[in-house]
Amino acid sequence: MGSALLPIAGHDATFPVRRIFCVGRNYSEHVREMGEDSRELPFFFMKPADSLLPEGRNFPYPSETQNVHHEVELVVALHKEGRNIPRPKAREHIFGYGVGLDMTRRDLQGEAKQKGRPWEVGKAFDHAAPCSRLYPAAEIGHPTEGRIALSVDDEERQVGDLSQMTWAVDELLSYLSRYFTLLPGDLVYTGTPAGVGPVLPGNRLHGTIERIGDLTCQVMPAAAQG
Repeated sequence: MGSALLPIAGHDATFPVRRIFCVGRNYSEHVREMGEDSRELPFFFMKPADSLLPEGRNFPYPSETQNVHHEVELVVALHKEGRNIPRPKAREHIFGYGVGLDMTRRDLQGEAKQKGRPWEVGKAFDHAAPCSRLYPAAEIGHPTEGRIALSVDDEERQVGDLSQMTWAVDELLSYLSRYFTLLPGDLVYTGTPAGVGPVLPGNRLHGTIERIGDLTCQVMPAAAQG
């Protein structure tokens, strides 16, 4: 298990995070705003567990970039090992859910794409994975629909519904488990709706998902971490 920990809503215990998987382009409107217009098989990238930024902490604006974007996402936390998981069994592996932000150095990601290079420089930097406390599925169920939104300084930027996912959570877990043995402590960021855009130091980000919870963090200058 890794040393990154997330609080669990309503409990004193914490959830140790092992790995962070992220799925790209899982809402059709976001696919179009990123210049594509087709339903493709899920694809994944990863962030290191120590890029996790638990709720209550500020997001320091990262170095070597002029264009950092917000992406609000449903986060799925796993508590059971599995490989080649049948879709009907996928929920058995889910501990709970949270609200996450896939923060992205968009300019560096764009340069990497143009050169056919990996995305880590744009996606896997320090503090790139803000996440709320986790809400156990045993208490809230397994939401498949509900409003997901993000505001910047109280101005709504992203809005969608979990039902608009191209690939539902159980499909994503089943597909991902064909390539990796999923393990307790893994998180899966499940994609973002349309409306991604830049943030600046001083901005207040507020992400919310109906029936799950919310996440607030302040964007700070790089030297003012907290």
